[in-house]
Amino acid sequence: MTLRLLIDMNLSPSWVEVLRKAGFEAAHWYHIGAPSAPDSELFPWARENKYIVFTHDLDFGALLAATGAESPSVFQIRTDDVSPDALSPRAIELLRRFTPQLSAGALVVVDEMRERIRILPLGSSQP
Repeated sequence: MTLRLLIDMNLSPSWVEVLRKAGFEAAHWYHIGAPSAPDSELFPWARENKYIVFTHDLDFGALLAATGAESPSVFQIRTDDVSPDALSPRAIELLRRFTPQLSAGALVVVDEMRERIRILPLGSSQP
């Protein structure tokens, strides 16, 4: 299954080509919606079009928790350097490793040292 990734405005459009070359379907929000659109607009678009949100924005995890949503999945980068040059090998490896979970509904949080995955919907009963 090929993941469909929606690159958030807080990440470079250069991620699109990097991810496409790695075999993913990718689009940058800049080419889809208003660059100043709130997350509350991007979120339902991703859900309706079956895209995973690829972001550096911490708001998406909070939005998933607040709404109890089962989708869209979110791949959240929490590093200082979010350029494809610095992060693409690790991001691509993790996207491939977590394809089943992201396809089913998950929040994957990645930093320099580790990754965490939470299955959607997020709730207080999860560890």
